[in-house]
Amino acid sequence: MKQTLTSLNGTPASRLAFGTMQFGGRADAAASAAMFEACIAAGITHFDTAHVYTDGASETLLGQFLGSRRDELIVATKAAYSGGAGRENILNSAETSRRRMQLDTLDVLYLHRFDPETDMAESFETFARLREKGHIRHIGLSNFAAWQVVKAAGVAAAFGLDIAVIQPMYNLVKRQAEVEILPMADDLGILVAPYSPLGGGLLTGKYGAGGSGRLSEDDRYAARYGQAQMHEAAQGLTKIAQEAGLHPATLAVAWAARHPTGPSPIISARSVEQLQPSLDALNFEMSDELYARLSALSPTPPPATDRLEEQT
Repeated sequence: MKQTLTSLNGTPASRLAFGTMQFGGRADAAASAAMFEACIAAGITHFDTAHVYTDGASETLLGQFLGSRRDELIVATKAAYSGGAGRENILNSAETSRRRMQLDTLDVLYLHRFDPETDMAESFETFARLREKGHIRHIGLSNFAAWQVVKAAGVAAAFGLDIAVIQPMYNLVKRQAEVEILPMADDLGILVAPYSPLGGGLLTGKYGAGGSGRLSEDDRYAARYGQAQMHEAAQGLTKIAQEAGLHPATLAVAWAARHPTGPSPIISARSVEQLQPSLDALNFEMSDELYARLSALSPTPPPATDRLEEQT
């Protein structure tokens, strides 16, 4: 049976999650607050951040916005993007995150990336200690390959723990997760909350219209989404969206959520205006015909042979 995240008062996780990576960075405090309120109004209950996002401003702002609604919301953060997944680093990161957000309990604490240098037993013994203290409720893994998740699940079980949720990259032009990660998680009953459903902005249509953003300003994103067939797929998505009278971002997010295994994509933005098309996907029901038409825009991925991609 698939894990279902709930808040402290039992409110279930929304179909989409909101990622606060831009809080305190490209989105100032006012823009961040406006996006948080727009998410609440739309029915988002699952909020995602990380220890390293915007040097701590993301967690600090999110904590300020929670207020009296804290018990009805799910707050997830991540530890050990740098410094390794050892005991001291995880404990220090978790304590810093709790302090920044003024929370007694973190609903989900992720390992932000796989650490080949640290024995997983040390990592999950530390998670077990945090859960016994009531400092965390659930455990997640971000940027882990399928085999790494399976290994982690086995080690975690020795400490009476399970993996509740994982975060891979997944969108219409980055479909490698379909090969092993999504089927694996579905078989093990793990929720998948994929990031980058808009492909770094490629699937919003703005680059085809001559706009700028991460793909034109960040070499990592330019390389990740630089293949011609990806841009052709984005153009096809825009054309179908225009025919349907919808924003391309709405279709891109809804497509990622429509996978048969039922992932919960993490949406994000720099402003309410930029966010709204993604929020519109929350209540958009995609037909089988439309799903198949969009899926045909990008090739079925080959078996997993490439290096796992990750971002902070």
